[in-house]
Amino acid sequence: MATASGAFQVYTKGSGDMDGRTFVKILKDTAILDGKTLTTVDADLIFTKVKAKGAKKIDYAQFEEALKLVGEKKKVSTEQIVSKLASGETGPILTGTKADNVRFHDDKNTYTGVHKHGGPTLVDEGRTQFSDLSNICDRSDYDVRGVKKGVAE
Repeated sequence: MATASGAFQVYTKGSGDMDGRTFVKILKDTAILDGKTLTTVDADLIFTKVKAKGAKKIDYAQFEEALKLVGEKKKVSTEQIVSKLASGETGPILTGTKADNVRFHDDKNTYTGVHKHGGPTLVDEGRTQFSDLSNICDRSDYDVRGVKKGVAE
């Protein structure tokens, strides 16, 4: 079972131990887990059967034993399972959700209101900007709008 070791090493990132989630992932990625003859529940039960009591991960010898049980469950030879696993030597298949196009978010021609003209700006830009803590704690006189008196307009 030399080809199964390559996929095992790739999916465990060289650690030598595989957890249940990774075991199910390798079976899904290599199309061994089909949902009919072998389901995720079956894969979890096989993983639990081969791992040591109290352990959370399996090593390569236990992985080989699990592949034999997978072959028995699917009613195919272990060699066929291993040949399918050889396709998993490239590594995990990563998928994600692709965001849809949202008209008012992605197309700037459909922006409305303030955002149509570049977004909000401060009315008193330059006069009310706080640069450090001394400006925030300044208790000097200010006008009705909260602008310090004596600041150039």
